[in-house]
Amino acid sequence: QVQLVESGGGAVQPGGSLRLSCAASGFTFSNHAMRWYRQAPGKEREYIAYISDNGDRRNYADSVKGRFTISRDNAKNTMYLQMSSAKAEDTAVYYCNVMLAGRDSWGQGTQVTVSS
Repeated sequence: QVQLVESGGGAVQPGGSLRLSCAASGFTFSNHAMRWYRQAPGKEREYIAYISDNGDRRNYADSVKGRFTISRDNAKNTMYLQMSSAKAEDTAVYYCNVMLAGRDSWGQGTQVTVSS
């Protein structure tokens, strides 16, 4: 059974940093690309970052490019999102995602709140 568990969310001040983690199980993690999404209150879920199966290709949404860094440790079956220069508009629930056999799997999400 596929399981994705996000952690590391919390409160951060504008300009601050936070690192999110996504622990994966139930599938061969090193064989699959992974993605981070987020959903702010009253808004649709938004794609923010992609990493290929071996980590050599990465992509970012314009809204986070230059501030967020996606990475993964295949030995630990874990993906990360390093957030820096946080802005109020980064406040959202952050989800990790994997597509397996054409179907999306999601974690339960972790809340990030950027506020002074």
